[in-house]
Amino acid sequence: MNILPKAVLHVIESFERLPGIGPKTAQRLAFYLLHIPQADLDRFSDHIKVLKVNTVLCDVCKNVTEEAPCQICGDPRRDHTIICLVEQPTDVLSIEKTRAFNGVYHVLHGIIDPLNNIGPDEIYIADLLKRIRQQKPAVEELIIAVNSTMEGEATAMYIQKQIGKSGIKITRLAHGIPIGGDIEYADEVTLKRALEGRRVY
Repeated sequence: MNILPKAVLHVIESFERLPGIGPKTAQRLAFYLLHIPQADLDRFSDHIKVLKVNTVLCDVCKNVTEEAPCQICGDPRRDHTIICLVEQPTDVLSIEKTRAFNGVYHVLHGIIDPLNNIGPDEIYIADLLKRIRQQKPAVEELIIAVNSTMEGEATAMYIQKQIGKSGIKITRLAHGIPIGGDIEYADEVTLKRALEGRRVY
C-alpha cells in the first residue's frame, strides 16, 4: 500500500525520469518542494514552463541560446576559422570556463550510437559539414572534443571520413581527458591541458 499522496507520487515519478536522479533523490527533491513557500514554487514552475519557449538553437553552431546567432557565433573577436566540436551544450560551458579557447563551437546534441538507434542523421553532423563547406572565413581547424568512449570514437572517425581531404586540420583533445570520462565533469586545468596538447587526428 502506498501512503504517499498522488500529487507527491507524480512529482517523484517526474524527477525519476531525469538523468542521474534515482528514487531516493527524487523523493528528497519532492519533499523539499513541499517545504518551500508557495511563491518560490510558483516561480520555479514558471521557469520550467518557459524553458523551451524562451530558448532556441543557434542557427550556426546549434548551441542553446536566447536568440540566433548566439553570443559566441556573433562575436567578431572569436577565431571563426577554428571550430571545436562537442556533444552537448554543457561541454561548451566547461570549455569556456578554461578561458583557453578563443574559437567557435559546433554542438552535435549526441553521438552516433547504433545500440540506441542514433545515427548520423539524428544529430547535427550534416549541419557541421554544410558549415565547413560554406563558412567564410573558411574553417582551418576542427577540434573534435567528443568524449573518449567507443561511441565518441566512432563519431570522430565518421566525421573525419566525411570531411575527407578537404585540407582542414583535424585534431583531438589530448589525454588530459581520461578514457571514458565526460568533458562536462572535467576540471578547468584538465580541460586547459587537453586543449593545449591536442593532436592531429
